[in-house]
Amino acid sequence: MAGDPIEGQVLVLTAAKASVPPTRLPDLIERAQAVLGPARERYRREYERLYADDDLEAFLVDWGHWEEIGEEIDVTERELSAIRRAHEEQLVKIGRRTDREDEFETALEIREPVVIGTSDVESAGGDGDESASSGDGDDLESAE
Repeated sequence: MAGDPIEGQVLVLTAAKASVPPTRLPDLIERAQAVLGPARERYRREYERLYADDDLEAFLVDWGHWEEIGEEIDVTERELSAIRRAHEEQLVKIGRRTDREDEFETALEIREPVVIGTSDVESAGGDGDESASSGDGDDLESAE
C-alpha cells in the first residue's frame, strides 16, 4: 500500500512477537492507516511530532489512544496489540537509524507512538517541509 509506514522487517518481527499470522499483519496495518492517514493534519495540530521524512510522520499520543483506533477499525485485542507493537518497533528502528534511540525509548515510557504514512496523502495540506526530521519545532528536544 502506498504510504504504508511500517517496514517489512518490522512486520515480520512484530508478527512473531504478537502471535498474529505474518500474512494478517499487513492488512491490519493498512486498516489502521486508512483511519490515521486522513487524520494526519489533526495529529499535527494536537500531538507532538517526533519525526518526519518524505514517507512518514511519527507522533506521540496519550495512553489509550490505540484502544480508540482499535474500536474504530474493529480488531481483537491481539490484533490491536500487534498494530501498536508495529508502530513502536518502527519508531525504535527510526531512532537507531537517526541516532535518537535513547530519546525515542524514553518517550515511549510516557506515551504511545502513531506512525502515519505520507506517500498516499501528499496533497493533504502539506507545506513541503516534511523532509526534515525536526523542522517544525514540535520534536522531543523542544519539549524538554
